[in-house]
Amino acid sequence: MTGRAPRPAGHLIGSYGLPALTVLLVLVFSLALPRTFPTLDTADSILSTQSIPAVLALAAMVPIVTGSFDLSLGYGLGLAHVLVLKLIVDEGWPWPLACLAVVVGGAAAGVLNGVVVEFGRIDSFIATLGTGSMMYAITGWVTGGSRIVPGPQGLPPAFTDLYDARFIGLPVPAFYVLGLAAVLWLVLERLPLGRYLYVVGSNPRAAELVGVRTRTCTVYAFTAAGLLVGLAGVLLAAQQQQGNPSVGLDYLLPAFTGALLGSTAIRPGRPNVLGTVVAVAVLAVGLTGIGQLGADFWTVPLFYGGTLLIAVGLAGYASRRQLRAGPGLPPGPPEPAEGGTE
Repeated sequence: MTGRAPRPAGHLIGSYGLPALTVLLVLVFSLALPRTFPTLDTADSILSTQSIPAVLALAAMVPIVTGSFDLSLGYGLGLAHVLVLKLIVDEGWPWPLACLAVVVGGAAAGVLNGVVVEFGRIDSFIATLGTGSMMYAITGWVTGGSRIVPGPQGLPPAFTDLYDARFIGLPVPAFYVLGLAAVLWLVLERLPLGRYLYVVGSNPRAAELVGVRTRTCTVYAFTAAGLLVGLAGVLLAAQQQQGNPSVGLDYLLPAFTGALLGSTAIRPGRPNVLGTVVAVAVLAVGLTGIGQLGADFWTVPLFYGGTLLIAVGLAGYASRRQLRAGPGLPPGPPEPAEGGTE
């Protein structure tokens, strides 16, 4: 009876190095800042403030699975959050209907991105940069270049509770992230659609030859990203409680940093949900610790930019190592789809 061969140390380090780094950073900052860092207030702050970057990182990850990039995420976030407030404050819509409309609109924007990329045969960088610029223009048109500020009555408490509420003593946005991550993990790791998406990102030509509808899969990935951006926009509106037409772009770099850094962990060499969540945790702990040490404001973009470069380098290395070791796709070939490619 033969057993499974033990994994080499390099693989274990690649898979679990990032979670270990998270623990190490917590220990280092706890020793350096014993009065402020290892506290419930710090944990509460990380869980609440990093919920929106985490959702956006998951949104960025899904198209990356298929080999595409969605640069419209930041623009879409800005548009989504001002539209929610515009519908509630200026148009008098009930807040559940306004939120639903924006989430559906986000998914529709994702469909547009996917169609432009796949059926327009335009590189995803260029296509999503173009659609993102259009979203930014719409944001300026909706707001007139100024903030949307609620009147003296404020926003409905039930709406602001989407961000401010707590569940079993923890900020409720953290549970949104866990729920979304669980759904994405189930789709990507356990359902046939997830296998199709990974095959498309690994080898589109081979995917077409075995009957995977590559174009449709890519559109699905962009649609999921747009839907997640819409959800993040609702959360941002509940957090900010006013519409700022330029706020969304600040989240673009953290989203891609988390998604790309996440592809170096848990399942190195390919984007994955658990790795993305761990990457966001590493970034959150690092930024929180640096902030409590009294670092200047310019250290934040420096931290994200440097981490992004490191993440891209490590992701490329992990991908090359995976190719040398053998196929890194989920077990089992994809089942042929009826009707061939689209």
